[in-house]
Amino acid sequence: MAEITHRRVLKIALPIVLSNATVPLLGAVDTGVVGQMGQAAPIGAVGVGAVVLASIYWIFGFLRMGTSGLVAQSHGAKDPAETGAILMRALMIGITAGIVFILSQVLLFRAAFWLAPASDEVEALTRGYLAIRIWGAPATIALYAVTGWLIAVERTKSVLVLQLWMNGLNIGLDFLFVLGFGWGVEGVAVATLIAEWSGLALGLWLCRPAFAGGQWCDWARVFDRVRIVRMMKVNGDIMIRSVILQASFTTFVFWGAHFGDVTLAANQVLLQFLEITAFGLDGFAFAAESLVGQAVGARSAFTVRRASVVTSQWGVGGAVALGLFFWLAGPVLIDLMTTEPDVRATARGYLIWVAMAPVVGVASWMFDGIFIGATLSREMRNAMLVSVAIYVVALMTLPGAFGNHGLWAALMVLNVARGVTMALRYRRAEEVAA
Repeated sequence: MAEITHRRVLKIALPIVLSNATVPLLGAVDTGVVGQMGQAAPIGAVGVGAVVLASIYWIFGFLRMGTSGLVAQSHGAKDPAETGAILMRALMIGITAGIVFILSQVLLFRAAFWLAPASDEVEALTRGYLAIRIWGAPATIALYAVTGWLIAVERTKSVLVLQLWMNGLNIGLDFLFVLGFGWGVEGVAVATLIAEWSGLALGLWLCRPAFAGGQWCDWARVFDRVRIVRMMKVNGDIMIRSVILQASFTTFVFWGAHFGDVTLAANQVLLQFLEITAFGLDGFAFAAESLVGQAVGARSAFTVRRASVVTSQWGVGGAVALGLFFWLAGPVLIDLMTTEPDVRATARGYLIWVAMAPVVGVASWMFDGIFIGATLSREMRNAMLVSVAIYVVALMTLPGAFGNHGLWAALMVLNVARGVTMALRYRRAEEVAA
């Protein structure tokens, strides 16, 4: 392998950070253009529809992580045929899942509105939005595989290009279809649908080395039973881990409702800081996925350690910077997100927790990247199970004694537990490369 340098880490990480920065912009534009219609229902419909689909697609987030780790190892082992075969398997999973969602859309949407009922007007608009957007399901889920492949082979500039293309096209078509043609909510949906499928086409072109030499259609390799079983185990463990983690954050939100509407709103505002943290630290975690995975494929335990250390140094530096930024700029950011005086004052009272969160949680982010690269998915799953058990104990004790401060403390306990439990298993990452 080429030497693991700080320059190489930044070359992987910075495009991901910039790519992530474009994500909130699209949501703001979607909301803004329908807001020009002068009605509340269309805004609610776009918001509800986007959340419903994001919740469905989120289940397949494992496809990006699993693809990234497996491809990185094959890339490190200098096995281009397998890198192409892994991408094909992942694309088949994504497209098949998308088709299943299209065929079962009636049941899916009925369940969604049962869980989150809306007014008749909002529900009608949302159903129209979803009926269009669901046809992008195969492209959206397949793009997880494309993104994982690009990260694994250190082509994160291509990830940035892909994100800029999709979001830029989506925004442009939003203005054209909604403000120009007057298509309303359906215009937002059509704009996103076109962006998704064009994004998949561009993504496949960016992954063209995977299709060179015909390895992508080596069906004996693509459908090799041993490799498929391994891929299923890795992805299955990551999915379980991700579902448990999401359930933990959902529990945090619901628990906060016990302290009243103002505190619930303040917590929701502060959770946006955690979103920013994830966007900021993802780049370094993704760099760890790629570099550790390649080192495992190259059978170099020394390089696994070097990759883990260098990427984590940047992760810690980024976490400290984010923590200081939140502490100093937090009051201004809170005021930008809400105008309600009581919510502003309450959120400021808990600002210390989100200032601490990046530093407290950086180990869990970085070990996630290291373990994904080493495909230690079972270890990730087991570490998460132990961490959540500790989190449950914290939830049972701290909020009752310290109120909402105790709830935030319990969330910090979860992040510390995730970091510690994976740190105790880190030696396996070097062992699998020996």
